[in-house]
Amino acid sequence: MTSPHAALWDLDPHVLHLNHGSFGATPRAVLDRQTEWRRRSEANPVRFFGRELFGHLDEARHRLAEFVGADADGLAFVPNASTGINSVLRSLGLLPGDEILVTDHAYGAARNAVDFVAGAAGATVTVAHVPVPVTSPTDIVAAVTEAATPATRLAVIDHVTSPTGIVFPLADIVGALTERDVPVLVDGAHAPGMLDLDVAGIGAAYYTGNCHKWMCAPKGAAFLWTREDVRSAVAPVAIGWGRTSVPPGRSRYHAEFDWVGTDDPSAYLCVPTAIDVMGGIFPGGWAELRRHNHELVRAGRGVVARAIGSAQVVPDELTGSMAIIPLPPALEAADGFVPDPLQTYLAVERHIEAPVTHGPKPDDRWLRVSAQAYNSLTDYERLAAALMTWTAQQGR
Repeated sequence: MTSPHAALWDLDPHVLHLNHGSFGATPRAVLDRQTEWRRRSEANPVRFFGRELFGHLDEARHRLAEFVGADADGLAFVPNASTGINSVLRSLGLLPGDEILVTDHAYGAARNAVDFVAGAAGATVTVAHVPVPVTSPTDIVAAVTEAATPATRLAVIDHVTSPTGIVFPLADIVGALTERDVPVLVDGAHAPGMLDLDVAGIGAAYYTGNCHKWMCAPKGAAFLWTREDVRSAVAPVAIGWGRTSVPPGRSRYHAEFDWVGTDDPSAYLCVPTAIDVMGGIFPGGWAELRRHNHELVRAGRGVVARAIGSAQVVPDELTGSMAIIPLPPALEAADGFVPDPLQTYLAVERHIEAPVTHGPKPDDRWLRVSAQAYNSLTDYERLAAALMTWTAQQGR
């Protein structure tokens, strides 16, 4: 049975969407509001960009700051979490011999940025291994903190990992690294909207997250929050007028990030609408939406895992709105933008969007499923049937 909430989106009804985690999906009402903002800006571009935009950005920023538990002074809009990560990395001033700590669950684009910046500075990258199956949050904390050294200048840690969907025990990790004088940049790409956030309370030096994924804002809406004691050193990747021209009443931080050149700010300005629309789906608001998604993905994971005889490798306490199901090793290798053959089969032949992800070890291969309000348990039953057909065709 189709979810009654699916009508809020313009998703293709002939496709089964179980990959909300990759790009999100924006409800029609939010897209309509984006069109209104675009028309408003085009009615008089000089007035809108020259005299009105900063005020609108401030209003949207305060709503977002309240939603994620951060002070608005430290929050800047960026197009995506990758841009936020690059902004921090480029601002570090690394020296030869410095180290950046990451885990082997890091998102590929984030890891590329870390490798590039470290390589250009003559710094090194240390990788903490977090094994799957995951046994306990304590083991994750230990794996990360034991990899830190006196030369570690920064740790880049996921809040919710992309390939495995694990909700890292972030506050514990940050606390343990802080005791070692290691500042943390949190890659929270998946966290806003999936988790009940207290960004400032986590204690990290930097936190970046997407609004287009689980908050369901338009594509191109994300944020970078920096703690007050490190804020003055952070600048956007693209340097614009804000470096030398700060409007009255604005901070240098906001002046730089709010105006890096003419762009379409409508995605940022729609963040309050996304908060309201998604928070209005269930009577219990965002808390009920998060609970619905968490419970649905866990139930769906169980349906699929039982059908193909797979094990649960991430405990419920570390599962948010995405979950992985272990798969046998691939018969054909996937690389970069070349998808796993199973993912292609699901998308092309069965019209099911669900990614196959891989880990650092050759045999690490998982099917990752997501749950959003437009999904229902029958979606996972349909996926399970498709996987059983695939297995039979492969002779496994």
